[in-house]
Amino acid sequence: MMHLLRHLGPNTQLRNRKGTVMKTINYQYEGLETIIDFVRWGGSLFNEAELFFGHGTDNAFDESKVLTFHVLNLPWNVPENYWLSRLTQHEKQQVTELFKRRIESRKPAAYLTGEAWFAGIRFKVNESTLVPRSPIAELIAQRYEPWVNPDTVTEVLDLCTGSGCIGIASLQALPNATVDLVDISLDALAVAQKNIELYGLQEVAVAIESDLFSSLKGKQYDLIVSNPPYVDKIEMEALPEEFQQEPRLGLEAGSDGLDLVRKILAEASQYLKEDGVLIVEVGVSQYYVESEYPELPLFWFEFEQGGEGVFAIQKSELDVFQTLLDERKLA
Repeated sequence: MMHLLRHLGPNTQLRNRKGTVMKTINYQYEGLETIIDFVRWGGSLFNEAELFFGHGTDNAFDESKVLTFHVLNLPWNVPENYWLSRLTQHEKQQVTELFKRRIESRKPAAYLTGEAWFAGIRFKVNESTLVPRSPIAELIAQRYEPWVNPDTVTEVLDLCTGSGCIGIASLQALPNATVDLVDISLDALAVAQKNIELYGLQEVAVAIESDLFSSLKGKQYDLIVSNPPYVDKIEMEALPEEFQQEPRLGLEAGSDGLDLVRKILAEASQYLKEDGVLIVEVGVSQYYVESEYPELPLFWFEFEQGGEGVFAIQKSELDVFQTLLDERKLA
């Protein structure tokens, strides 16, 4: 015990970005024995440290559970009687060290564990990718109906793919599809490739380096799904530290958050099949999209499980407004 406390320090001072001491966190765990003890303690530590959540969990105790269960290699739905199991001394040290790293680094739990869950599937992630959390998971669960016939979709594009989570998860909803996972970041694509290999999808999923559509000449898709960068300049500077840990390349998109969205809308039609559909997440930038494109017949989804700012539009509708889209792209 004393060896661990010397290593961690029984107390650690938290400082803000300017280096000012904000509070002292006590990492001594005497008297804690069981899984539920440590999950409860971790949640209390995280609340005391005023962490921010939103990368797969929305509260301190679920975040603590993620980290504790990761150390113990337990499934999320472990039977309740397991919660009373006692940790070994080594396990206590590992859990405490992970809690300390979460608090002092402000890194989301997914970056500390190297994995995240999306649409019921485990994905490898690291600091080169955003942490999967898109409400598009709900559309995948609905097999994208009624926007496509899931049994006849054969080509899908996941544009700005990051870890590949949306494209790979879509394969479980679209049984006859192949998917191109496209990103400008080679580091992100390396992670996407690991996820392709994790599930043995090399024959149906391909990672492609491309600045939006630039490397996809001649290709056409039944469905294009995109979660591009859409954070505007003001919001970017106000993001909590946890979000500042994510790659700016995957978040930042100009003064109004629409730098990439304008290009996607203007260029998507030529990469869609005749009955193709474009689905794009723009989050809180929905206001700017509606202000910029009041003429477009965008369908905005409502989500039962939370989330906002995802629209769908058909190729035929994009074609009607192609001149306007080209003009706005250049504006």
